[in-house]
Amino acid sequence: PGSSPARGVEVARSFARAASSTMIRTALVALAALLAAPAGAFVPRTGPARSSAMAMARDAAVKPPEETTVCVYGATGYIGKNVVKECVRQGYKTVAFIRPSSAPREDFFEGATVLRGDVTSPESIAEALATLPAPPDVAISCLASRSGTPGDSELIDYAATRNTVDALAAAGGSHFILLSAFCVRKPELAFQRAKLRLEAELREAPVRHSIVRPTAFFKSVSGQLELLQQGWPYVMFGDGAICRCNAISESELAQYMVDCIADNSRWDFTVDLGGPDEGLTPRQQGEMLFDVLGKEPKFWSVPIGVFDAIIGALDTLKGFFPKQFEDPAELARIGRYYAVEDMLTTKPEEKFGKMTLRDHFERIAVEGQEYDAFTSPLAGKKQ
Repeated sequence: PGSSPARGVEVARSFARAASSTMIRTALVALAALLAAPAGAFVPRTGPARSSAMAMARDAAVKPPEETTVCVYGATGYIGKNVVKECVRQGYKTVAFIRPSSAPREDFFEGATVLRGDVTSPESIAEALATLPAPPDVAISCLASRSGTPGDSELIDYAATRNTVDALAAAGGSHFILLSAFCVRKPELAFQRAKLRLEAELREAPVRHSIVRPTAFFKSVSGQLELLQQGWPYVMFGDGAICRCNAISESELAQYMVDCIADNSRWDFTVDLGGPDEGLTPRQQGEMLFDVLGKEPKFWSVPIGVFDAIIGALDTLKGFFPKQFEDPAELARIGRYYAVEDMLTTKPEEKFGKMTLRDHFERIAVEGQEYDAFTSPLAGKKQ
């Protein structure tokens, strides 16, 4: 009931490709979901059938954590691995969904079941979920494109995440929790538009939703730690008094997201979320980091116009060589966006947690921070 011709063709092709007992089982599970899923990912996009399916999913009772299966997508990422750890801590039956080539994080995945699959392939997701003793009741997506380029954004921020929404609905799950981004409030970039498109479709999906838009992660404002320890100046754009932010810690963001499962005030809900700090400018962040390190502050100011010149040049080249220069031009626009836009929440209900940015700086000054190719390429803790 409620199936579409396109989905029927997809299931038929799954049977045709079945070459092992695992694939046959997967096809049977997909067909069963198609015919019997109570929430139904395959109901019409509008009309009474969709409204009825949405109501069934959204009214589903919340089971105790020990009876609730939560599948975390993007589980090896900066926030994803903390969400896995928090789900286990709160007693949920936790599934960490990771790429086939990824290495599980034992320090974060203890107590969780690890599934491997390709989130860009609905068939791969279905095959992996078919191996679970019970289908997931809740899905939490921490998927995000690494680069933010147009192709990557379409593939991950929209299409792959949409695949996980459909997989939950097909399995009869009731709640989808999405890690989005504060910056979609002012969409000028490809990844922001992809996330907004997904948000809009999630609100119409036959499951209840919680959309969490964090301002910034601690790691995104601590990438200069190692350079300052080596005696380099703190680099900022303009006078350092623009683009204020109140970043949130990864563990407290994870807690907020997992709490959405049982807190019905966060159902069918979108929130912009920051940490407890007041808005800190880049200069204030730099002064704080120098103070924590016990060093004399030194700053290097880069004019915002540098971005404008680079973007202009790349856009001109893109006109002649679109394939070669589309992505570099978009990356330059991303850099400029984050150099001038506030990532700041001011309402009390849009702040969460107790860990301040200074707390984070004091910790990483002693312990070091985790390596990240984009935000902390000089970090000493490669993991």
